[in-house]
Amino acid sequence: MSDKPNTVAIGAFIMGAALIAISAVIFISGSGWGGDKSMVVMVFDGSVKGLSVGAPVALRGVEIGQVTDIHLVFDTDTIDIIMTVVAEIDGKNFETRGDAVGYLGDEMIARGLRAQLNSQSMLTGLLYIQLDFHPNSELNLVDIDSPYSQIPTIPTDLQRITRELETLDFASIASDIQTIADSLGTFVSTESFQNLPDDLHNALSSFELLSNELGTQIASAGPKLESLLDGATTTMGTVDVELARISNSAISTLKVLDDAMLAFEQTMEAIDQLVSEDSGTTYALNNALREIARAGRELQLLAKTLEEHPEVLLRGKSEDAQ
Repeated sequence: MSDKPNTVAIGAFIMGAALIAISAVIFISGSGWGGDKSMVVMVFDGSVKGLSVGAPVALRGVEIGQVTDIHLVFDTDTIDIIMTVVAEIDGKNFETRGDAVGYLGDEMIARGLRAQLNSQSMLTGLLYIQLDFHPNSELNLVDIDSPYSQIPTIPTDLQRITRELETLDFASIASDIQTIADSLGTFVSTESFQNLPDDLHNALSSFELLSNELGTQIASAGPKLESLLDGATTTMGTVDVELARISNSAISTLKVLDDAMLAFEQTMEAIDQLVSEDSGTTYALNNALREIARAGRELQLLAKTLEEHPEVLLRGKSEDAQ
């Protein structure tokens, strides 16, 4: 009887140890810290309709895992609904290089690793999770109770457009459109708008009449213009000939003028030589002037003598008169 309780206790101890070991293995492998497989969790704040368990998880188009669980979480404090998606990443689906070991998810997230919901097929509407690097995107991690590493999510372009459309006030836009339509209707009903076709027709008629008159004027002015152009051509030819002749005459005149200027310069040099102080001409001229002065003095003496002794002309000069 005493052996049976000991056997039960030993069996219970062994079962407990096995459960602890299994739980530890599950936690370690599920947290991504060891083994070829790791578990990650992603949080989406929009609809995940079309995403199902077993859906692929791809990194830049290469499948590296699959969705294992989809869970809806309702936050009673903020009245928000979020969708948590758990996925299993199989390390056998990609090759690793380098010396780093262990979980590198945090480093990849820091460099911009983000998750998006993308469509597998437009016909079936099925979705898959696309992982890629978006360095300029915000890092938004949601506070959830999960033992797995969380990969941040970003909306797709379609989701961004949908959210923008949801923020639009379509009632206000419809009211503005109605106001514009009413204003347009009022403008269309005005007399000026009603007369617009007639005014346009009159304008077109005037334009046609002006075009016809312009065509007539051009047709009549064509021969005159041609004659004027012919005359201008003839005049230009004559001008070319006369300009050549005038140019030749001007060249000849300039040559003659150059010769005259040279002769004038030579004459001025000769005059300078004649009137210089040390020239023979100046010396002779000075002697002539002195002789003329001496002759003038002699004439003055003769005149004085005749004035005092006019009889000298009849008797000659006597010694007393001297």
